[in-house]
Amino acid sequence: MHYGHPDVFDRFWFLTRGGLSKASRVINISEDIFAGFNCTLRGGNVTHHEYIQVGKGRDVGLNQISMFEAKVASGNGEQVLSRDVYRLGHRLDFFRMLSFFYTTVGFFFNTMVIILTVYAFLWGRFYLALSGIEDAVASNSNNNKALGTILNQQFIIQLGLFTALPMIVENSLEHGFLQAIWDFLTMLLQLSSVFYTFSMGTRSHYFGRTILHGGAKYRATGRGFVVQHKSFAENYRLYARSHFIKAIELGLILTIYASHSAITKGTFVYIAMTISSWFLVMSWIMAPFAFNPSGFDWLKTVYDFEDFMNWIWFRGSVFAKAEQSWEKWWYEEQDHLKTTGILGKIMEIILDLRFFIFQYGIVYQLGISAGSTSIVVYLLSWIYVVMAFGIYAIVSYARDKYAASEHIYYRLVQFLVVIFMILVIVALLEFTKFRLMDLLTSLMAFIPTGWGLILIAQVFRPFLQSTRLWQPVVSVARLYDIMFGVIVLTPVAFLSWMPGFQSMQTRILFNEAFSRGLRIFQIVTGKKAKGDM
Repeated sequence: MHYGHPDVFDRFWFLTRGGLSKASRVINISEDIFAGFNCTLRGGNVTHHEYIQVGKGRDVGLNQISMFEAKVASGNGEQVLSRDVYRLGHRLDFFRMLSFFYTTVGFFFNTMVIILTVYAFLWGRFYLALSGIEDAVASNSNNNKALGTILNQQFIIQLGLFTALPMIVENSLEHGFLQAIWDFLTMLLQLSSVFYTFSMGTRSHYFGRTILHGGAKYRATGRGFVVQHKSFAENYRLYARSHFIKAIELGLILTIYASHSAITKGTFVYIAMTISSWFLVMSWIMAPFAFNPSGFDWLKTVYDFEDFMNWIWFRGSVFAKAEQSWEKWWYEEQDHLKTTGILGKIMEIILDLRFFIFQYGIVYQLGISAGSTSIVVYLLSWIYVVMAFGIYAIVSYARDKYAASEHIYYRLVQFLVVIFMILVIVALLEFTKFRLMDLLTSLMAFIPTGWGLILIAQVFRPFLQSTRLWQPVVSVARLYDIMFGVIVLTPVAFLSWMPGFQSMQTRILFNEAFSRGLRIFQIVTGKKAKGDM
């Protein structure tokens, strides 16, 4: 047996053919599958035996499941890069190749392609809307019946009815058609589609990142008590880069598309075109809280926000862990950039450049641009970015120098900065076609630009860390994580404030007996707390 894995090896056969282990602790993350690869390449056979019941198993929560899927997805990314898969691809026949692809890296590759397709679709619609191509096509056509027909068919497919059809057919063969339909509806009510969409994001993120940069590592899934509330800070550490920020990016694209697209003037057309994308956005943001015990409890939400802010601003010592300090976690999230090569860094920079498209597309929609389509408008818009970073640098310098000893000078600098910003806005209103609405619109353009600059600065960290530019990058990145955390926590706080959602979530997560006992426990503890007061 292979420490907990239900794998049985012929020890003498393997010892005479090079042994089991690979000479790399990175590849050893997926040591069991590599043992099978080596066995096949060396002329052996791997047989599979079905068992009705096996002894290994434990109850797990969403965090443990996500960490396990992250480990497996990273391992599959390493398999794609390995010579073992390359050699098997050259030696297997076509039918075994299909089986090999589907049972190993193919599943994760297909998942990543699905997510990339969503990105390509939304970024393509975003470009068509802001470039004016979509408006020109809509104005030149007398009717959009063909588009409406296509969207109606797409709407049915996006509901997932066709993808769930094989499962319904299989269950109907085993339990009957009505029972299969009932099981399918029960799964939907238990938010199975939300969980699956969320796990797709986990697999695609870690699989894609490992292919780009390598650096797969073992992730401890834990053996903790799963019926336990996980703090918001813990969920943010686990899912910020893989789900939350990507969901915010896609949500921003959908919002801008709704406000600037000519086709989306019809409500049904916009809903039919983007309902699956909005479902993906909401699943990536809300799943960690929907499957978190007491995730919509108001008091726990308040305490979680306080704990999150303490974690963000914790300065700590050099021995602080990622669970205690934001800065330590932020540096750990960049570990994959240490192991990557030149090509991986170039690809990372190219992917980060997509955040500049927001600025390039939106600045031409501002009133101050006066309808101009010249490239000069985009170049001049960078003055806004330089001024924003300059003002932040001035305020930070004044805070570090005067905030502790000569507080009045720090307040004076803040006052002068506010007066300067007001004078600039008044001058723009007076001498240009600037509108107050441009302030809100420009935020959607320049905030993604700042985030893109931070991501590129992380790639150049070996060169910037020894300069004065690095500390402002860390400070601005901390502000961005505060903003992302507030955006994610806002819908959670709203649902926690609304009555009934906590009870509904408890009933969905647990069986009736446990949820009833939990409600009784909450009532008893609440009465005791009131009696103590």
